[in-house]
Amino acid sequence: MITQRFSRPALAALLVLAVPAHGENLDVLMSQVFPQDQATYIGYESVEREDIPTSATVERKYLIVDFRFARSEPPVDQLQASVHKICTTLLRDRELIRSLTESGYDMVSVAFDRQTQFDCL
Repeated sequence: MITQRFSRPALAALLVLAVPAHGENLDVLMSQVFPQDQATYIGYESVEREDIPTSATVERKYLIVDFRFARSEPPVDQLQASVHKICTTLLRDRELIRSLTESGYDMVSVAFDRQTQFDCL
């Protein structure tokens, strides 16, 4: 599995190329999901799955949108609500989804730590 972590300037440059001018910037969109005292958007990782053959009909890339909670991780029901809120925010931005699809992404996951990911369907 190849993982790339982008710095804020590199991320901004990539998103300018990846997202049409009239679509919202992923950084701006994600930084507005939660109030400052709940969870903070810290960036994203682009992951390419090497276990999927290049000849497969599915894409090999997915995006991990990374957040950290201001305090300790909330109970499971609040965690699920947070994942739902992030995924809904992403899915409502049709231009962003179209741009990600055209860039070869077939899935977006949400992470609140380095061990666990939640997939947006």
